[in-house]
Amino acid sequence: MAKKIRVGVLFGGRSGEHDVSLLSAASVINAVDKKKFEVVPIGITKEGKWLTASHAESLLNGKKAEQQLRAGDPEATPGAAVLAKGEAVLVPPVPQSDRSAIVPFETDAAGHSASSIDVDVIFPVLHGTFGEDGTIQGLFELANIPYVGAGVLGSAAGMDKDIMKALFKNAGLPIVKHMTVLRSQWQREPKKVKKLVESKLKYPVFVKPANLGSSVGISKAHDSKELGPALDEAAKFDRKLVIEQGVGGKKKKAREIECSVLGNDEPKASVPGEIVPIKEFYDYAAKYLDEGSALEIPAKLPKSTQKQVQELAIRAFQAVDGSGLGRVDFLIDPKSNKLYVNEINTMPGFTSISMYPKLWEASGLKYTDLITRLIELALERHADKQKNQYTKD
Repeated sequence: MAKKIRVGVLFGGRSGEHDVSLLSAASVINAVDKKKFEVVPIGITKEGKWLTASHAESLLNGKKAEQQLRAGDPEATPGAAVLAKGEAVLVPPVPQSDRSAIVPFETDAAGHSASSIDVDVIFPVLHGTFGEDGTIQGLFELANIPYVGAGVLGSAAGMDKDIMKALFKNAGLPIVKHMTVLRSQWQREPKKVKKLVESKLKYPVFVKPANLGSSVGISKAHDSKELGPALDEAAKFDRKLVIEQGVGGKKKKAREIECSVLGNDEPKASVPGEIVPIKEFYDYAAKYLDEGSALEIPAKLPKSTQKQVQELAIRAFQAVDGSGLGRVDFLIDPKSNKLYVNEINTMPGFTSISMYPKLWEASGLKYTDLITRLIELALERHADKQKNQYTKD
């Protein structure tokens, strides 16, 4: 009997999307093919503590989990943890307000850390800051551990809406009019910033923190009176604020279309779907709290538009150097029917009822099989990286 692949499902984290991550991880752990894979749950608390085994499961169930994964004496190594694939690999200590340190770890007679987690591949079901922005991916790269999803560059570019849009523009993709201002600029010269925004864009506008997801910190400003509070709200979450001109104008709402992408060097696109939000736009509450928003799968689009969505989704995925998975979101102008690429999400919501897996299910790939394929893609990409030579000799 073939040995099962050990999959570390990593969830939680310090971002504003912590709770969304718990929902996604619970769904993945429940649906993963247990005949092929052995699951090792790995949780990260909102404070940045790493948890494993029953403590991680407690985090999933909403219970307080005090014990964290450590190496050596807990008193001597507060906040430290390790992952291991072969040799032990250092994981960052718990973030502290005044200082943070990397400390040595005790090992057993064979030289292995007694508190390491031995996994074959990591499935990071982390959304937002510190999980989807390239930081955790950099850790996996240093550890030489295969992992699901985009790499350091793709994750960072996919998280930063300012950089993402620059890459989309460079790739010739249709994007909405937008501009970026710094939080420091807004706080220092609010009148000048408002005047600048109003000289370049027409109301309504959407104001977003550049680095966040799940519509956290996003507001729609219909006029000058609403612009200031919208910028203040976005400034809570990031130093860069992206302002986009609303598609459809003041009277009509844009259609919101989404398309899932799967693959590495030869990605494929799912059938498109449409979000019909209960609120004025698909904000955090509409996504996760309020009932009434509808998903239409497949979206009611002409075949030519469906094909265009799929082609643009793949091009957007490639523009940010995506791998594994990505969900590309589009806007359609209700007046002109012009299609715009809005953004890419490199680790989209992953519950069984989330848009990304539902689009693949409608395309003929079941949820459990999708999880299996993503793990296979992670291992394939890692095997390809092993062909790289890092020294001259």
